[in-house]
Amino acid sequence: MKKIAAIIFLISIVLLFGVIAFQTSESNPFSTKKESAELPTRALASETKSFHSSITIAAIGDILIHRPVYEDAKAQDGSYNFKPMIENVMHLLSEPDFTIANQESIIGGTEIGLSSYPSFNSPYEVADAFKEAGVDLMTMANNHTLDRGEKAILNAISHYNKIGMHYVGSYESEQDANTLRIINVQGIKLGFLSYTYGTNGIPVPKGKNHLVSLIDQEKIKQDLQKLKSESDVIIVNMHWGLEYQSYPSNEQKELAKFLANEGAHVIIGHHPHVLQPMEWIENNAGDKSIVIYSLGNFLSAQKGNGKDVGGVFTLTIEKNITSNVNTITLKNPTLIPTFVSSQHSRNYRVDELETINSNLYQEVIAHMNQWIDDSVSIFSK
Repeated sequence: MKKIAAIIFLISIVLLFGVIAFQTSESNPFSTKKESAELPTRALASETKSFHSSITIAAIGDILIHRPVYEDAKAQDGSYNFKPMIENVMHLLSEPDFTIANQESIIGGTEIGLSSYPSFNSPYEVADAFKEAGVDLMTMANNHTLDRGEKAILNAISHYNKIGMHYVGSYESEQDANTLRIINVQGIKLGFLSYTYGTNGIPVPKGKNHLVSLIDQEKIKQDLQKLKSESDVIIVNMHWGLEYQSYPSNEQKELAKFLANEGAHVIIGHHPHVLQPMEWIENNAGDKSIVIYSLGNFLSAQKGNGKDVGGVFTLTIEKNITSNVNTITLKNPTLIPTFVSSQHSRNYRVDELETINSNLYQEVIAHMNQWIDDSVSIFSK
């Protein structure tokens, strides 16, 4: 009996080890077979150290919706349609990989009442039209941000969120303001900031500094520092300068130099309501940033002396990673001038200036390019 029991015991041991060996080779997640299956993945990871991407970004100037403009957009059913006003230039907004616009008049919606100068409030449909046209991000920090108070700002942000429009420069909460604006466009991480010189004397509500980002060099320095390690390219929108002046002030130039030294790569100016030139500026480390001091008006009811001339600024950004070295190139800064036309405060349209007035087009190109050359900016991250 003991022999039979011993034989049964030995058979059981053999069977048990056989099962264990089978499970180990076929299903154990730490088995040699599993590890060998991972080798192609590891090899692929080592091969992806090289990376290349090239994108074009675009920016337009002030969207400042005066009463004649929103009255012209009003339909019989009470809604508003701004799409016909910009349909001739939609391709300029949609063709770039990422497009930025400055929404100067807050889109607080009809529920709080539309209004014009000096205290603006515009329909939601303004954002709808530009979103459909190809705009990806609205800058909100300007001297009219607080025109209609906190309610208008919250309405605007709510609508931007509803339609999937990115925004920067005005926020619904402190948490929102502390959320870095970094957007990955085809593998290139773009970081965004936006500031204004003031709010036309309207005080920022106590404890609610998040409602509008004011120009404060120490705060800007901190914000740029936060973006540096997370972004490939930092784009700063500045509401600055003197209205109706065709050249930047000394203060604008000094601020641009400060921004470049602190890590801004692209600086886009608004507020003067006329175009101001663009130029490469060199920071203390020898790297170059591109600045366009003012993009003028893109859509407004202002006329004459350059106030009806705006433009679409474009820039090529390349990213190359070789042997774990990330190199960024900025090149081909270009301005395509635009023109706002109307007849008796009706039929507002934005067109390429070249199709409207070729002589004025040449003058604008010469003005905008007078400080620019064929330089490129190359820096490592």
